Amino acid sequence: MEIYGGREMIMPGKIVSRLDKMLTDAIDGSFIESDYDETELSRLESKFRRYLAEKELAAEKIQEERNVIKELVTDISHQTKTPLSNICLYTQLLEETCTKDMLPYVQQIHMYADKLEFLIKALSKISMLESSMIKLNPQMYPVARLVNGSVNYAKCMADRKHITIDVTNKEDACALYDERWTHEALGNLLDNAVKYSPVGSTVTVSVKNMEMFSCIMVEDEGIGIPEEERAQIFKRFYRGRNVTQEEGNGIGLYLSRIIIQKEGGYIKVSSGSNGGSCFSMYLLKKQ
Repeated sequence: MEIYGGREMIMPGKIVSRLDKMLTDAIDGSFIESDYDETELSRLESKFRRYLAEKELAAEKIQEERNVIKELVTDISHQTKTPLSNICLYTQLLEETCTKDMLPYVQQIHMYADKLEFLIKALSKISMLESSMIKLNPQMYPVARLVNGSVNYAKCMADRKHITIDVTNKEDACALYDERWTHEALGNLLDNAVKYSPVGSTVTVSVKNMEMFSCIMVEDEGIGIPEEERAQIFKRFYRGRNVTQEEGNGIGLYLSRIIIQKEGGYIKVSSGSNGGSCFSMYLLKKQ
């Protein structure tokens, strides 16, 4: 510290050192506002201190809100599990015994009960992943193993629409992924591709081996996604205006993105070569 014109001045080197200490404490989660005496700080340091303190409060508030949501979803899942199971069971019995006139109504009840059960399970998964109640365990596996398993799972739905799932360019690549959860993430991409593709079309799955990532691409021949909606489709409950006539709840892509991000990868969407959409899933090859 030096004195100029009767005022104490902190030298730039000390300011940088203090800012570095503040930032390090913030990253480590040990930043405490009271540790820094404002009377000894420069104007820049004071502003930086306030910024870090506000960020800390914002992070705490977000965590509190996540905890509330987690508890709410857990309670809903627990309280509705048995009633929903009973509704599904009784509707199955009614389908076997009711009159032909009543059968369509009973089937509708069964369908909506199944949808509600699926939605609650999906929200429960999201809550547990976001709150780190579920820990993913990425291991090095062949990418072909993931692709084959997910494609076989999707073929049943594809066959009902006479859609061909063509696996091409399946390179001898490996990547780090949690087998159970990444299978679900890729399955959601394939499910969407089949759901929004016309009858008799083709869904193409290919693998590209890159330096840092192994990329799995799922390309369909559907209606495509407008460019202005591509940044929105991975948001929770978002559904594009062109797909409202199809069954869906806007959860699958959101869940897939969380899973892949937890593994250090990412998902992006682009226009397909045949006018549809191409979803690219990037899986890390090294930790």
